[in-house]
Amino acid sequence: MRAAFYEKLGPARTVLQVAEMPDPIPQSGEVRVRIHASGVNPSDVKMRTGTGSAISDDPRIIPHSDGAGIIDMVGAGVPQARIGERVWVWNARWNRAFGTAAAFVTLPAAQAVPLPDNTDFAAGACLGIPALTAWQAVETDGGVQAGDWVLVNGGAGAVGHYAVQMATAKGARVIATVSSAEKAAHARDAGAECVIDRKREDVAATIRQITKGKGVARAVEVDFSGNVSWLPSVMADYGLIAIYGSSQREAMVAFGPSILGNIGYRFFIVYNQPPALRARAVSALTDMLNRNALKHSIAASFALNDIAAAHEAVESGAVMGNVVVMP
Repeated sequence: MRAAFYEKLGPARTVLQVAEMPDPIPQSGEVRVRIHASGVNPSDVKMRTGTGSAISDDPRIIPHSDGAGIIDMVGAGVPQARIGERVWVWNARWNRAFGTAAAFVTLPAAQAVPLPDNTDFAAGACLGIPALTAWQAVETDGGVQAGDWVLVNGGAGAVGHYAVQMATAKGARVIATVSSAEKAAHARDAGAECVIDRKREDVAATIRQITKGKGVARAVEVDFSGNVSWLPSVMADYGLIAIYGSSQREAMVAFGPSILGNIGYRFFIVYNQPPALRARAVSALTDMLNRNALKHSIAASFALNDIAAAHEAVESGAVMGNVVVMP
């Protein structure tokens, strides 16, 4: 099979290679998926550069945790009826050496989720990290409620675009922050009621004005270290900050405003969702897909030979939506 891989950490164009590798064979309890689309996420970039949470000692790494395709082979104990099934996959690269940036991937059968016929493979490759992260940020700790003000920082990003849609679908009033007029339009299209250009406006003051001083019941946070200095000032009493990302590994939290505001901080990483929570999330996404209730945003698509350019596009932070590679 054709596969992209790296054998040392470093810049995309320096370490990423594409070559022929042996076709994998599914073991007991596994399926093999012929990959039609492989999702590229910021975490894939961080793993490749050595700044992520899953640095591996494996001598060769095929990157990417997300992907979608068709099951073409099953291992012992997996029903033959699954052959030919359209699926999206999650955690293909988490605690494993070989991800989805290849013609085939083998993984436990439970990690290959049926993909409805109304959803194309590129969209399916956006579900494992972006959509599941957005769902958990919106649903964790009781979930957002109808009428809540919800802040989504980075509302035009891969996770943020889904989070805006999911919160809006629950009846929340969403405030999204963005960095350009084009991204503002993208966030509004997802359902954001108010959009703030963080480069041109005082974000905290504008949020307090929009909410008439009450603040937001929940913040979905992509850059905790970058925004924590002002976040407590825009949270409603007993508000929750759901944190899935940070530009720095350490951040200083102000104790006074946090305790006086009864603010909750929920850190989470979607890779290690407990099985029961994962099942809820997968079920919810399947329902939304079946109802055509989600808009998917594919910012760019690359051939496998151009995987370095795909990684650079994600690293640039300039793309608006998800980046996929077509093996």
